[in-house]
Amino acid sequence: MKHPAKPTPLLPARLSATGKINGFHIRPGLFLSNGATLVPGGVSFTVHSFHGTHCELCLFHQADQEPFAVIPFPEECRIGNTYSMIVFDLNILDIEYAYRVDGPHDPARGLVFDRTKFLLDPYARAVTVQTLWGKGGQRERSYHARVVEDVFDWGKFQNSKLPFQDMIIYETHVRGFTKHPSAQVEHPGTFAGLMEKIPYLLELGINTVELMPIFEFDEKAEERVVNGKKLGNYWGYNPICFFAPNLDYVAADEFNHEGTELKEMIRTLNSYGIEVILDVVFNHTAEGDETGPFFSFKGLDNNIYYMLTPEGKYYNFSGVGNTLNCNHPMVRQFILDCLRYWVVEYRVNGFRFDLASILGRDENGSPLSKPPLLESLAFDPVLSHVKLIAEAWDAGGLYQVGSFPSWNRWSEWNGKYRDDLRRFLKGDAGMAQAAVERICGSRDLYPPEKRTNATVNFLTCHDGFTLYDLYAYNTKHNEANGWNNTDGFDDNNSWNCGVEGETEDPQVLALRDRLRKNAMAVLLCSRGAAMFLAGDEFGNSQRGNNNAYCQDNEISWLDWEDLERNQDLFQFTKRMIAFRKAHPVLRGRTNPSHCGWADLSLHNGAAWNNTFAPDTLQIGILFAGRNQTDTADDIILLAVNAHWEPHWQQLPTPPEGRHWQLFAHTGAPDPFAADKGFHGSGLELAPRSVAVFTMDG
Repeated sequence: MKHPAKPTPLLPARLSATGKINGFHIRPGLFLSNGATLVPGGVSFTVHSFHGTHCELCLFHQADQEPFAVIPFPEECRIGNTYSMIVFDLNILDIEYAYRVDGPHDPARGLVFDRTKFLLDPYARAVTVQTLWGKGGQRERSYHARVVEDVFDWGKFQNSKLPFQDMIIYETHVRGFTKHPSAQVEHPGTFAGLMEKIPYLLELGINTVELMPIFEFDEKAEERVVNGKKLGNYWGYNPICFFAPNLDYVAADEFNHEGTELKEMIRTLNSYGIEVILDVVFNHTAEGDETGPFFSFKGLDNNIYYMLTPEGKYYNFSGVGNTLNCNHPMVRQFILDCLRYWVVEYRVNGFRFDLASILGRDENGSPLSKPPLLESLAFDPVLSHVKLIAEAWDAGGLYQVGSFPSWNRWSEWNGKYRDDLRRFLKGDAGMAQAAVERICGSRDLYPPEKRTNATVNFLTCHDGFTLYDLYAYNTKHNEANGWNNTDGFDDNNSWNCGVEGETEDPQVLALRDRLRKNAMAVLLCSRGAAMFLAGDEFGNSQRGNNNAYCQDNEISWLDWEDLERNQDLFQFTKRMIAFRKAHPVLRGRTNPSHCGWADLSLHNGAAWNNTFAPDTLQIGILFAGRNQTDTADDIILLAVNAHWEPHWQQLPTPPEGRHWQLFAHTGAPDPFAADKGFHGSGLELAPRSVAVFTMDG
């Protein structure tokens, strides 16, 4: 009996060298594997340059600024515009690497090759100079990459697949979430520190964490001292490398195993039913304009990776110096490779795209009707189950909320929800009808028969006032940023309730507390996904700073002592989150009700009143439906009185055998004291208050 032949391995135990350059054995590399890839006995280095004429691999000992070896890519290690070379017998525990590329220098055509510059691999899995927050940085030395050995075993891990409308998104900054001493964690300001707070997130009811940028960025950008405090780029919207996690967010050194702690965090959060969304910045890089640093894309193919004017200058639709040329085929492929990498290697659940309208511009900056990049991401099979959320505007004036190209895959940060509800809830006239549309899922923007996964509703985010400050300040107070209070939004649709900033006036404090609870109640009773900024649930303040991008200090760090000081607001938010989870009819359309009531109906003050006047400040929205497994109807009525006077809210006569119950009324001393002041047929809504009614039976 013959035995079947053993299959030939794809790679032998050790590849054989085909040449020797400067003392190193080499051979042509893995042309289809980008970046640095471990192979038996060596490392394959692959890089692309369309206009470059010559490329060198530079090897450094750890922390050295000058290479100990320079290995030119020979012709046999080049196919087309791709350079790929395996170098044998490297000690990856010691080496760092970068490239030098030569080519034409013609700035008017956007060609700025400089063979003296060390270039960071765009596909680098780890950036070595970024290892300690506020230390190192491009100003002291060039960026180098490290070869990463992936030893993380995902086993049988499967991502959570939370329905879009069920998401309760908690936007947070990894460092600021636990950096304050009051966080009382073992590893402050890190992925590990965030993991230590998982019990808190579970208690609150959060099921999705959206992390502000965690790719490597230059926190020392714009470094300066203002009033004795060192300022820099704290938020992280200043990317250096798109494939490398920020090593400043790691509790322990991970030499050559970078990403392990982040992967552990994502796996742990998912195991508790909490998804992870990354805030990604593909609209620009930290290389800036003509005056900015030169460390990667500029030296590889400046006129391909960036949008350039006919004179070779940088278009600036991002507001920070340059704009990535996202719909060029090479850049489009790079972004797709990047997102696939984070989904496959890190198992992230979704992405929020900063200034996403830039991703829909052509090389001249004009908006495209069917942007190739956005379409590619919408239909990519690897990305098919992850959330794609667009910030549907950019710094160049393109505003696409409600019109962002979607293919029924892209969702949007609903900026109109934020603006319309802020205005209505503080009592602006003429906003009632818009407020109803936003609460009901923005049907005017996203027809429900076509779009059920479109709107991410929010009243606060990292950009702007916190919820506490929204009702404590009429104007921004950004003096600490050092720009004479000229930065940040001027139109915040906020209200200080009569006193600017901190006060001890009990009436003002009570009103502010009520308005914050109103905002949380309305947000958590609105159709679509719900998002709020970390700390809003316990009254975190940035002291009126609505653009704290540079504040790596107590202005931005969450002060966890506020959790005890504002326990009442925390408990209110926690109960409203639980209420939202218990009633799918609040999150989106369900099965039709048995009683025949419509999915949505209006009861503006009086039952079945669906009219609006210019001065309408009271709305009532009834949600009716039935859950998949329930035989009884699920009926909720949300009543909002944005007026400074009390108003009666009449309830529609319930179906036979059913009775109205009052779940919450923010105008009461105890919002959940349902037996006080409620008579079954209606309720007198206190001035500037919200009430939520349910039905028993």
